[in-house]
Amino acid sequence: MDEWHEFRVRVYFEDTDAQGVVYFTNYLKFMERGRTEWLRELGVEQDWLLREHGLCFTLTETGARFHRPARFNDQLLVRTRIARLARASMALEQTVSRLAANDSADSELLCSADCVAACIDMQSFRPRRIPAELFAAERDFVTQDQRQV
Repeated sequence: MDEWHEFRVRVYFEDTDAQGVVYFTNYLKFMERGRTEWLRELGVEQDWLLREHGLCFTLTETGARFHRPARFNDQLLVRTRIARLARASMALEQTVSRLAANDSADSELLCSADCVAACIDMQSFRPRRIPAELFAAERDFVTQDQRQV
């Protein structure tokens, strides 16, 4: 599997601020969608994780760098990959880039972010191990250097 997962999203008017650019918190929403679609590609629906295991992923850390603004109607590419995988958490790298108007492979980096997603028990809000089947799928997604276990 390619180490980067890619997800496309278009900027709608509701995503922009008074200056006509994407409001900064909306990049976090785009990246949340990217993480959700990445899990789907691994065969995991988040409602299944909650229903079958009583677990969910929650961000415990996040940091973003804004390089260039996105604007209304831009086609964006959200890329996600695991930087580090542990038994109860994973550090992720994500980028949001503007795709060229002609849909070529060219893109312009707009935002980059690092985050840590912890697997937690929804009753106790304490860390729990990532379920074995999901952990195995995630391990297949990363290189040996990115594994902590």
